[in-house]
Amino acid sequence: MSALAGAGLVGLLEGVTVVDLSRNLPGPFGSRMLADLGAHVIKVEPPEGDPARSLPALFAALNHGKATRQIDFRAPDDLARLRDLLATADVMLDSFRPGVLAGMGLDAATLHARHPRLVMVSITGYGQTGAWADKAGHDLNFMALSGVLDQIRAPTGELALPNVQWGDLAGGASMAVIAVLAALHAAQRTGRGRHIDVSMAHALHAHLVMPQATAALLAPVLGHPPGAGEDMLNGGLPCYRLYETADGRHLAVGALEHKFWRAACAVFERPDWVERHWQRGIPPGAPDARALCGEVAARVRGRTLAEWSVRFASADACVTPVLTQAEARSHPLFAERSGTPWATVA
Repeated sequence: MSALAGAGLVGLLEGVTVVDLSRNLPGPFGSRMLADLGAHVIKVEPPEGDPARSLPALFAALNHGKATRQIDFRAPDDLARLRDLLATADVMLDSFRPGVLAGMGLDAATLHARHPRLVMVSITGYGQTGAWADKAGHDLNFMALSGVLDQIRAPTGELALPNVQWGDLAGGASMAVIAVLAALHAAQRTGRGRHIDVSMAHALHAHLVMPQATAALLAPVLGHPPGAGEDMLNGGLPCYRLYETADGRHLAVGALEHKFWRAACAVFERPDWVERHWQRGIPPGAPDARALCGEVAARVRGRTLAEWSVRFASADACVTPVLTQAEARSHPLFAERSGTPWATVA
């Protein structure tokens, strides 16, 4: 059963059939979201299966609520059966490299000749054309080339290796779902399907909205483009930063607006900090901002994470503990929703 079955969302895509030819993470997670919303998803796998089957927990998380068909993409009879299946579908999702669909007779011209309303969404690493189109890549490569990975640094400058696959999920799956829904809407209005390519590297680059804007804003102030620990949201502001607690855990202080900073200062018992805020004229990376970062760090180190969590529990200050996976699962925020659905009907 879908994680959203009890949340009132499962019927939103009722009557929509999605044939998913993708493997690994981006496509399957995207089609899982479509299944959560009520689409009938048919997962097509080669005889050897999806590589994610070697990790049963991952495969189950990505593919609950889907039907499965096995197709040998090298067998003409199987490809003919797949084309028949696609003639009855609304959406086809794939993650092949450019040119593979055409080699199997699954290109847009062939499929749209038989089924003009079919929505086709391809998730690729670098797009359908250009010098990089045929190159292999994974999440880490897409993040590295897009400029996103360079933004994921500690304030000290150390580059991080994130354990959440932002290229696959934000650049691939989520953008593919947006493309599917937009193309379905257009097909309903015009009777014509589309073949949309989602390039994960380009989609990630499009997510650099805040760093690009703040770099242009702060470079004249700092005398250089902001680096690690100098930008508005990566450590340059005392009110928006990670602070270590007495027990080696971390407190996430996200009091970006002055009203939240005022509330945080009340919990910190430091009313003298209230006006030392970027909305009161102290820019990121300025001497007073750096000094205040040290003062807040010293204050936070005076108590354990549990103590700060209790103190901030009733404060509307945008200050929260940094939880482990296990702690997050048992936190009331997630425990109160069965199956941890990602959306509900208001």
